[in-house]
This record gives sequence, structure tokens and C-alpha cells, in this order.
Amino acid sequence: MKKERKIPPVAHVYAFAGVWLLWALFLPMHRLVHFIGLLAASVLISLLFRRFFPGKKVYVSVPEPEPEPFSTGDPEVDGLIREGELALSEMARLRQGIADPEVGAKVDRIIEISGRIVGNVMEDPAHFRGVQRFLRYYLPTTLKLLHAYDRMDAQGISGENISGTMGRIEDVLDTLIVAYKKQLDALFAGKAMDIETDIQVMEGFLKREGLADGDFDK
Repeated sequence: MKKERKIPPVAHVYAFAGVWLLWALFLPMHRLVHFIGLLAASVLISLLFRRFFPGKKVYVSVPEPEPEPFSTGDPEVDGLIREGELALSEMARLRQGIADPEVGAKVDRIIEISGRIVGNVMEDPAHFRGVQRFLRYYLPTTLKLLHAYDRMDAQGISGENISGTMGRIEDVLDTLIVAYKKQLDALFAGKAMDIETDIQVMEGFLKREGLADGDFDK
């Protein structure tokens, strides 16, 4: 981010000093009137220089202000949201090391759905009660599995234990995708009920006021 900064002028200071120097060299200074004239001349010249040499404006780079940390006002909720965001960030880092495109796509999907769940809690902290188990257990455990997968994959060998465990982790990713989709959908159960109530009330008003020719299509 660029910010304008004004460099104050200095020419008028030199002009003020220059008038005193020239006066002392060429004009008398032994009477009060001489000092008054000197003072008046130096101030006048200084003002003229300040007007014609006003300084410069430069643009300097300044760091972007740090964003205010997100807060719901509830320390417990805020703490779990921060842990969730850190877990998602670490998952994204581990994803970069997965060469298998099929496994990578599964991890991408898990990160996407999990991010939406955390984002909905940030938008509406009332959803927190419905996702406590997700934030406290499922998300950290998923991260733990991905860490294990990353460590085993880095060994570069295909032994019975390594290959078998990596296969189990790959399989469970499909289960997690389905479960996390259900978790995300469950967050909107209350909102869906509210919307359905609003629709029914609006339909009733329209019918009573003769603005509907018949029943609405369900």
C-alpha cells in the first residue's frame, strides 16, 4: 500500500540565514533600526522562499494494517474456529504433497466442505452447537490421518503395512466426504424450516386477499 508523505521545505531556512549573512557583510548592524530592518527583510525573504519552494510530496510503501481477528464474543467458539482454520490450512499444505490425482481430489473435496462448515459457524455462531463434534473430533482426526498418509507416502516403498494403511486412509476419505456433506446440510435444517414457514404464511395472505387463483404448486 502506498501512502503520500510530504517532505517539509528547507529553502526558507537557508534564505533566512542568508539574509543575516549578507546584511552582516554589507550593511550596518550597530543600531536598533538596523536590526528591525534585518528582521523584517529576513522574514519577508523566508516567506517568499516558503511559497515558491513548498517542499515535495513522495509516496512510500507502508505495510497493510493487520486485520482485526475474528471474534464471536465467546472464547470457546473463537478458539475452536481458529483451530479449525489452522487445520484447514495444514490440510491444504499436505495436499500439495499428494501425487495421486484421485486421492488429491478427495482431499480437495474434504477441504472445501470443511471450509464451508467452518465459514457458516463464523457467519452464524448459533450453528456452533450442531458442529461441536465436527470441530472437536472429526476435523482434527482427519488432519491426523492425512499427516500419517503423508509420512508413509514419503517412505517411497510399498510394504504390507504402509500400503495397507494408506489404502485404508484412501477408502475412509470417501466416507468422510459423505459424512461432511450431511453435516453441512444439517446446518440448514432450521433455516429451511423458517423459509417453509414464511412461504406458507405468504401463500395464506395471497389467498385471503384474492391474489392467488388457486393452490400453489408444491
